[in-house]
Amino acid sequence: MRYRVTFMERTDESGQPTEKPTAYLALELPDGIVRDKEFVERTPPDALHNRDQFEEDDDFLSVGMEIWDYEINDRRKGEFLAAVKKSRMVMECTPLDEGAN
Repeated sequence: MRYRVTFMERTDESGQPTEKPTAYLALELPDGIVRDKEFVERTPPDALHNRDQFEEDDDFLSVGMEIWDYEINDRRKGEFLAAVKKSRMVMECTPLDEGAN
């Protein structure tokens, strides 16, 4: 089974990631759940306003998104979803239609 996972990504004042959001999920996942993962895209923070740096009042908008597809062991779906919730960095987790791949 495949899931599209959207992570919150904290960034610095120039919009560069300050941490790896997937690491928060990896800490919660026991071995054998994830078969494969693939980077999909990164969305910069809204606060950049098409500039190279945040404006003074926009520091609170310094969150972007990082999207990954995870292929998981079907029998351990419940453990995967529990880890997603526990990570606190996942904004959205959507099952992907297996027939579309």
